[in-house]
Order: sequence, then structure tokens, then C-alpha cells
Amino acid sequence: MPATAWDTLIHDALVFDGHGGAPQRIDIAIRNGRVAAKGSDLPRDQAAQTIDGSGQWLMPGLLDIHTHLDLEVDLDPGLPEVVRHGTTTVLVGNCSLGTSFGKQIVGESNPIVDCFTRVENIPKPVLAKCVEAVTWDNTGDYMDHFKDIPLGPNVAAFLPHSMLRVEVMGLEDSISREPTEAELQQMASLLSEAMDQGYLGMSTDGLPFHYMANAPHTDKRIPTQFAPRREMKRLLQVLRDRDRVWQTTPIIENRLKAFLYFAFTSGRLFGKTLKTSALSAIEFALMPRATRLFLGFARLMNGSIFKGNMHFQALGTNFRIWSDGIISPLYEELDSTCKLIAKEYEDVEGRRALLDDPAFIEEFRADWHRGRLGYNLAHLKARLGAPDSLVIRDFERMVFDGAPVSDWEGETFQQVLDRLVAYQAGVTTQARSDDERSAFDKFPRPIGDDANFMLHMLREYDRNFRFWVDVGNVDNKATLGLLLHENTMPGFNDSGAHITNMAFFDANLMSLKLASEKGLDTVGRMVQRLTSEPAEFFGLDVGTLDIGAQADIAMINPETLAKYECDPNRKLIYRDLFGHEQMVNRSDGVVTRVLINGTLAWEQNDFTPALGSQTLGRALRAA
Repeated sequence: MPATAWDTLIHDALVFDGHGGAPQRIDIAIRNGRVAAKGSDLPRDQAAQTIDGSGQWLMPGLLDIHTHLDLEVDLDPGLPEVVRHGTTTVLVGNCSLGTSFGKQIVGESNPIVDCFTRVENIPKPVLAKCVEAVTWDNTGDYMDHFKDIPLGPNVAAFLPHSMLRVEVMGLEDSISREPTEAELQQMASLLSEAMDQGYLGMSTDGLPFHYMANAPHTDKRIPTQFAPRREMKRLLQVLRDRDRVWQTTPIIENRLKAFLYFAFTSGRLFGKTLKTSALSAIEFALMPRATRLFLGFARLMNGSIFKGNMHFQALGTNFRIWSDGIISPLYEELDSTCKLIAKEYEDVEGRRALLDDPAFIEEFRADWHRGRLGYNLAHLKARLGAPDSLVIRDFERMVFDGAPVSDWEGETFQQVLDRLVAYQAGVTTQARSDDERSAFDKFPRPIGDDANFMLHMLREYDRNFRFWVDVGNVDNKATLGLLLHENTMPGFNDSGAHITNMAFFDANLMSLKLASEKGLDTVGRMVQRLTSEPAEFFGLDVGTLDIGAQADIAMINPETLAKYECDPNRKLIYRDLFGHEQMVNRSDGVVTRVLINGTLAWEQNDFTPALGSQTLGRALRAA
């Protein structure tokens, strides 16, 4: 045996190998970026460096199966905000959006900016920086360029359907008509070529509130939603033939259409099973039974009758969304607030003009109260847990976190409204400071109802008041059950999207925490669900600690994990990278080390010099 047989030896850790079995206290040896040996009491003097894993859990690096880091990866290839939470592989190109065809700019048309801005709530100046970093113009060069940048985690990509339509039809035609037969053939050819290049599959989108951000098309949805059924069938056949994955979102405005849409997974109906990964398994606050319906449908599709293979991606924590005034993915779902969001980010005057328009006020009030007041079908459906809209307008659930009046910070909107009503009724002591008194004096008298309160807040403060709501997985009552359900797949974190509205970079850690509350057997199963199971489904050669496997490793302090809470550790910080604020997470102390391809990238609450300066990860190509 040579003087040093291994580059690194990690000893005395409790090892979860990614296959779901009971953990073992063994040593892991690494050489040339690969797992070279495993066993008890491996000779430490045969390693160039040793790492003491005592008291730590060691597992394969975690997979983030749903991100929009396509935009960030070329500005900051180390992707530090995922690595610090133990993630070593990210999937991009989701929801029909991505950069794999390059900039795609033609004249005034800038498809990346026009499609991403409202769907992922990323300001145009931030997106412009991302577009500037694009140097390729085809799908092959996109995959190849990762080897030339100091990539942190591994990256695997879907071919985004909206961008495919733009590439073949142009942006204008992609949102106005069906493709010709020649265009459809070209799309199928480009998709097939991308499969040869190692793309995971194709992503599409069906959510009704995903709109364009370029005038005069702000009332139109993104290109993928204009695809006729024959187009979908033709392109999905390419994926069937290659055993690749269809990533999609549901058509929630028409449940029958949604089920017909998801039926594309069926091997019985279409000749061969189509692997399908759909959003998302969350217990929605206003529609708690909806996920059970989708999971029941998945069970039916995956059974012997229809021979499908579909799962719904599961989030490992509560689905908390922040809003800056009305700027939030939540409010794209209401017709009136959608019009406000369609205005340019800095167009305060444009939003104010709408807010002062009597016709808009009437529309807003109708939207705000729909399903909440009156004796009508919408109200009945809401009471039965099947509302027309998932937009939370209950002031008890809306909490200030960046209030324009310091007295309101941390309070619900209802608490403030109650004091305002009392103040207007003559109880002047309800105003607890001069600032609050001044703010109360500006409200219309009488305030009337919560719709009037919200209208005034938008007129007075525009987007300069901030609040959050828990849209789903409230108090994480149902989260672990969804994470472990046979027809879900954990790892949906939406990292890199909605940069001021949400932060789930640490959701995989929360999945492990919830599992740990049930015992080590459940942790072993959760590790499998976050590593080897998605890797196998998507056709990726990562996710285990088998001999010869790429040494992507996360080490976790279980005592710190047990005390970790997601909500207090969501932070809004300014990132020079974007020249803008972003919501992030801070799980310091939970993840003690992260190795990518055998190289330390994170150690003891800090990044190593290697992250962002060396190429650690690689472009993963589907097998």
C-alpha cells in the first residue's frame, strides 16, 4: 500500500448510505473524488487528511429536485446558498423556463426576462444581469459550458418547453397560435437532440397565473400554455421513447382537464409509461383535501390498470410566502391584483392610477370578497374546502414583517384593523404612538372592511410594506406524512425563484428534522428519498456512497438539527451579486461539512476557498 492510499478519510461518523437501511458507524475513504473504501477502523495514516466525524451524521449530498438556479449559476457558479445546506446536486430548467437555448433575444424581444419576471417574481434588472452572462446559443453548448466555470454543486437540466417554442416559433407566435407541422417536427427534433445531450427530459407548465411581463402581452400566459394537445402528445412521445422525465405543474382551473393532462403518464393509454414529476404535494391552508385527491389520482395512474409512473414533489416545511405590497406570486391569481403586478416594478404612478379608478376598486373588492362573503356558490365551495382561489385574504393569517409603522411589526393585519376601527370610533388610546396615530388618521373614515384597509395600504405605501402568510403545510402537521407518501418525492425547494418572496434552501434539512423526530429508521428512509431515490428516477449517477461513487457528502450535527427551526432563520439580505435583496436561510451549525467530488466546500459554518474558485461539480447527464 502506498504511503497515502487516500486523499481523505472521514472516521467515526454515523453513516446513512442513501439506500434506506439502518445507519452504520463506519469510516469513508475518498480518492480522486470517489468513494474508495468503507469499513470499520480504516488506517488513518493512509490518508493525506482525516476528518473526525464523531457525533455527526454522514450521508450522500442532498438533491434539490426543483430549482430556478439557471439564472444564478452563471453569476455565482458556486451556488453558495444551496451548498451551505448540504445540497450537492440541483435540477434546473423547471416549469418550462430556462436558459439552455441562450439569450434568444430578437429585436425588442427578450424571452428570458419576459417569461421569468412574473412567473418567478424576479425583478427585470436582476434578470438582465443574468442574461448578460449567457455566452451560448444552443442546448449542447449549454451543457458543455459547465465544465469551464467554477461550478459548486452538480447541475442537471430539463429542456424548458416555453423556450423551445420560442426557439422554433419566435416569442410573438409562441403566445398567439398553434405550431405548423413543420414547426412541430422541428421542436421534436430539437427535443430529441437534447435527450442525446443528456437532458433529464422536458418541463411544461399549466398554472393559470403564470403571465408574460412584456407589453403589450402582460395579459397573456407563458408560451407552454398555448400548446395544443397534439403538440404535447408528440413531444412527450420523445420522452417516452428515451425513458426520460416530464416535469410539470397542474391545470388547477379545470380539474377534469388536469386529470386528462396527467393521464399522459399512462403506459396503458399511450403504449409506454412516461415518468412524470409534478408540483406539488402541499397541504394548502384553504384547500387541505386537494393533495389527497391528487395523490389518489397518482395511485390510480401508477397501478396495474393505467401503468403510470408519476409523483408529486413535496416541500419539507411550511409554505410561507412574503409579499411586498401586492408584489407576490400569491396575487397573480386574482384578476384585479394581477393588473397591479403587471405594471413595471418601479411604476408607482401606474399602480396608483389603477387604485384610484372606480372600476378597478369595484373589481378589487369583488375579488377580495369572493368566496368569503355572501350566500353564493363561491362561498359554499370555500366552506367545503374547494375554493375558487387559493389566495389568502384572511387578515388573521397575514403578519407584518417589514411594517411601515413600527407598532405593527409582528402583528396580524386583523390586530391593526381592530385597533383602527376602535380608534375611528373615538377610542383614541388605541393609537399606541404618534406614528400610529398619524397612520390611522390617513385611513378613510369609516374604514368599512378589510378590502378598504388593503386598498388604502396599497395607495399609501405601494410595495413598501411587507408581510407573510402560510399558504400551506401550516404548523407542519401533515408535512412528514406527505414526504413519506409512496406517490410523492421530497426535495421540492424552488431555490433561486421568487427571490424576495420565499426561501426554502433549507427545506431538505427540515425534512430530515421531521424524520428524526420519529427515529433513525425514518431518517434513513428520508435520506434515501433525498438522495438515491430521486437520482434513480431522474437517471443520475449520484446519491449514494457506494464504492466508486462520486464523493458528494453532507455531514450534519443531529443535536443542532433537532433544535433547528426554519421560520426564524429566513432572512432578507442584500446580495451584491444581484444588486438586489433576496430571501435566504441560515442553518449554521446544522451542516458541519459539505464535500463535492471529494473536495471540502463548506466546513464549520464557512465556505472553503475551493467553492467558487474551483470546478467541483459537473453537468449531470441522464443515463
